Amino acid sequence: MTEKKLTHLDADGKSHMVDVSHRDVTVRTAQASGHVKLSAEVITMLRDNTVPKGDVLATARIAGIMGAKRTPDLIPLCHPIALHSVTVDCEIDSTGVAIVSRVKTADRTGVEMEALTAVSVAALTVIDMVKAIDPSASISFVHVESKDGGRNGLWKRP
Repeated sequence: MTEKKLTHLDADGKSHMVDVSHRDVTVRTAQASGHVKLSAEVITMLRDNTVPKGDVLATARIAGIMGAKRTPDLIPLCHPIALHSVTVDCEIDSTGVAIVSRVKTADRTGVEMEALTAVSVAALTVIDMVKAIDPSASISFVHVESKDGGRNGLWKRP
């Protein structure tokens, strides 16, 4: 097994932004997902579109897209890159809302953090919009599902 190196640390152990200027520009994609656990009452309200603050899923989708675009402002060592596509899908299930984001660019570094940020911000938005009704709402299972592009090619969660 090859030893993994932490690329955000220099030889002295200090954090720095990785130099990606030598990398090829390639199409890069990432998909992330997460879940917001909600009470049965809120799930019913979401299905009936009767949450007092408005259309929760539409607002969460837009918030997730906006979050992906702001990732380098939130995560200190992320490169600012042009995003060519961001989608955020929110689906009501039997225990809450499942969220999936897909992000695409043509650049020198991947978009995993943007996909994760999209899911996280969408999930936080769901909670913000229902917290008065369901203060126990919680976020779980936020993770990268897959990524593609660059020198490592396709990776999928086992």
